[in-house]
Amino acid sequence: MVAALPGAESVRRAPDRCGDGGTSMRMLLKVSIDTEKGNQAFRDGTLQKVMQWARDELKPEAAFFSPSNGKRTAYFVFDMQDASRLPAIAEPFFEAVGAHIELAPAMDFNDMQTGVQQAQEVLKNFQ
Repeated sequence: MVAALPGAESVRRAPDRCGDGGTSMRMLLKVSIDTEKGNQAFRDGTLQKVMQWARDELKPEAAFFSPSNGKRTAYFVFDMQDASRLPAIAEPFFEAVGAHIELAPAMDFNDMQTGVQQAQEVLKNFQ
């Protein structure tokens, strides 16, 4: 038998931000592009294609581009409907531009406020 954590009954599922009736999780994807592969991809148009693919596929609520640690870097904030999508999201960046990626759940201000309230409720069980 598996017991729920104290206060877990108050935890809500993520809202349907995708409009498909399911739930999703807002994710922050950081894509750091290998300099040599990035230079070649820039010259032959692959870099532009993979970024266009990311825009079309991820439908990010925000996308930012800047140098970080000496590499071309892209940041995408998007909703991921299912963890099984990770390989399909990551592989084009690995293959096309030799990227190093980081992916993490991310909260907006409202999510953070809700999460803090839920954490405070859970922590009451440990005081």
